[in-house]
Amino acid sequence: MTIRLVRHGAFAYTWDIVGDPAAAERIAGLGVSTVTLQAAYHSVRATTAWHPRHRIVQADHSAAYFRLRPERWRGRLRPYPPSWGVPEEDRFGAALAALTGAGLRAEAWLVLTHTSVLGREAPDLTVRNAYGESYPYALCPAQPAVQDYALTLVGEVCEQYDVPALMLEACGWLGAEHAGHHEKTSGAHLSACGRALLSLCLCPACRTGLAGRGLDVEELARDVRAAVDAELQQGVPAGTSLDDALGRERAQALYGHRGQVIADLVRAVAALAGGRELLLMATDDPQVTGPDVGIDLASFDAPVDAYVLKCWGPEDAALARVKAAASRTDVPLVANLTVLEDGHAQIPGLAADLVAEGARQLRYYHAGLGSPARLASLRAAARLKERQC
Repeated sequence: MTIRLVRHGAFAYTWDIVGDPAAAERIAGLGVSTVTLQAAYHSVRATTAWHPRHRIVQADHSAAYFRLRPERWRGRLRPYPPSWGVPEEDRFGAALAALTGAGLRAEAWLVLTHTSVLGREAPDLTVRNAYGESYPYALCPAQPAVQDYALTLVGEVCEQYDVPALMLEACGWLGAEHAGHHEKTSGAHLSACGRALLSLCLCPACRTGLAGRGLDVEELARDVRAAVDAELQQGVPAGTSLDDALGRERAQALYGHRGQVIADLVRAVAALAGGRELLLMATDDPQVTGPDVGIDLASFDAPVDAYVLKCWGPEDAALARVKAAASRTDVPLVANLTVLEDGHAQIPGLAADLVAEGARQLRYYHAGLGSPARLASLRAAARLKERQC
């Protein structure tokens, strides 16, 4: 029997730390060894309970929190700097210095394709559904200009900062579901399959990729529209899955297209990473779109050091997800838990159970957003330091 050490980490925003001299030590006091620190991130409204200068941060658009060097951005897509929080040109660098000064290991958290402000500026580079409608929050990773943008984000962080790891979020397609605006879509009561159909991207780059896999893209678009309209207008379920709704051959071609684009992007990131660990937010279901890329863990062959699995929601589902993933891949698993839900008191027990099911590391969401009681649950979970195996 051997003893394996368990690494605990917490997510944090730069505005939790920059301008607060006590922040890094407060996070270290949670018992974590690693902080997943936002380097490029989407819009958000967040509380900052302990910061000496603000309580609510309104990040109105996606932004790069590292030092922007204009000469490095030659394409159409260029990130914006943040104008909220405290004035600091290099917020990522300042927060990184504070965290490392407190003895913490900080990894760069990069959101690659989720950006409403850039999607509105370049709608031709966004996900486009079978009706020809653009999702402005979702850049399409099959577009070469989007790949260049994502890789420049990665390259800039790797060139400017000594971080041991990169955590990649939204490294693929976002779909129809998006927590933005005032959502008025739930009343239509689309099934999971209907939402997956509305999440298929048929932009020019994806049309080319799918046609290259033998699909008649116009026929596919017509069939998607017919299935979605049957649900919306007649209450006829589209199916139980994309395999059911589109036929296995077409669904597998779609998954193959997505998987290749995601894997190629991850390989390109790895080439820029200079030996840094790559942690990919993922789920073991190629039908899924969103911040966690949907892939087949058993066949995905890009160089990834760990998969980050979201373990929010019902505990039994989280345990089953990690157990199933551990049985299908030898790539280490990182369990992403949230202490923001009402059941946060169960987090210490859940963390131990997730490790028993195969998780090698744990990340807790979120060091800056949690109440004192929620952070106490995080602190209790982080006391688990080793596992017998």
